[in-house]
Amino acid sequence: MTYKDIPKSVVNFMEQVTEKCGKEHADWAENFNAAFANTLLTTVKRQKNGTTFLLTGDIPAMWLRDSTAQVRPYLVVAKEDDDLADMIAGLVKKQFFYINIDPYANAFNETANQAGHQTDHTEMNDWIWERKYEIDSLCYPIQLAYLLYKNTGRKDQFNEAFVEGVKKILTVFEIEQDHNQSGYTFERDTTRQEDTLINAGRGAEVTYTGMTWSGFRPSDDACKYGYLVPSNMFAVVVLGYLEEIFRDVLTDEGLVIRAHKLKTEIQKGIDAYGRTVNQAEETIFAYEVDGKGNATIMDDSNVPNLISAPYLGYGTIDDPTYLATRKTLLSKENPYFYEGKYAKGIGSSHTPENYVWPIALAMEGMTTPDKQEKERILNLLVATDAGTHLMHEGFDVNDPNQYTREWFSWANMMFCELVMDYFDIRVAK
Repeated sequence: MTYKDIPKSVVNFMEQVTEKCGKEHADWAENFNAAFANTLLTTVKRQKNGTTFLLTGDIPAMWLRDSTAQVRPYLVVAKEDDDLADMIAGLVKKQFFYINIDPYANAFNETANQAGHQTDHTEMNDWIWERKYEIDSLCYPIQLAYLLYKNTGRKDQFNEAFVEGVKKILTVFEIEQDHNQSGYTFERDTTRQEDTLINAGRGAEVTYTGMTWSGFRPSDDACKYGYLVPSNMFAVVVLGYLEEIFRDVLTDEGLVIRAHKLKTEIQKGIDAYGRTVNQAEETIFAYEVDGKGNATIMDDSNVPNLISAPYLGYGTIDDPTYLATRKTLLSKENPYFYEGKYAKGIGSSHTPENYVWPIALAMEGMTTPDKQEKERILNLLVATDAGTHLMHEGFDVNDPNQYTREWFSWANMMFCELVMDYFDIRVAK
């Protein structure tokens, strides 16, 4: 079952945002309303068993990461709409159903229909669309389960499948602290090297740091080095959520201890290995490290990235290391920072050179206290939508009419969340 009409609560919220935008920012309201409605009308597929399947957009599969970000802004409405809360709780239940099938997979099919990348050299099954292991794919469902609880008081998402899924997540994070003991490998027959792992599918060599290893970035592109720092930051945050859930809601002291131990070890790893020095010899966070002294100075547009750290709940926007990192990443020192005639911002190895991402621009806006900067970015996002009133994956900084992905729900909802943020409407954490 899909939404045929926009729920009244959502319509009311869209009207409130439209009123706040007023005449001065009527174009923001037009895009907000188009994007906020689009996700419900085009991607949500409610199942007969009470779960929710969410299309990412123009790909017929559900990503654990994307699906969380796609519904996150609705949490501010769900506190007053039980049916909308039911839809989001159903998504959490579907996410943990998938995690229990395979915690190493990042994207799944609606049914066991053998769709997707079935020829990849890894342990595929009929439910899996893609099996690129990414830390954030396991962090996002925990985040959504927790935020649903914090914003609505709902607890039914913390069911048996959730507990079993959490145990699998903790096990994978623990195994991947020492990737040498892992059985996970991934290879794809492709000329695009970002889509496969080197070293017989095991990725670049790493040494123990306390952090947990990731094969791929949130872009679904391969990590250059195995310890992806922003994803480890996100893991620290959600492990803290698990401590709270299993202490205050589900009362399982063993899982509290296990989550705390893992959180502490990963944080120590970030402290000891997750920093590097920029060209100005300032200490900044590295994007990826291998524990052997190698580090990348860059940021990707996909979240979690380094710029998103305070948005995700790691550190603060006024932390000196974060500010030095941010300044570096919004400069040419970041190989994926592009500047052109119409825009400047962060792109990705996943899209062509000189393409910046609305997701990255929105995140830049949500991690600055400067209201004028938020306004500048919102005006930029509206001006570069190629007349569609929706966001895309990436667009050319010199010609916004050249873009990737006609239909990309995650980007739409990040734009909506920035509009909400501008008017001080935020998801409770």
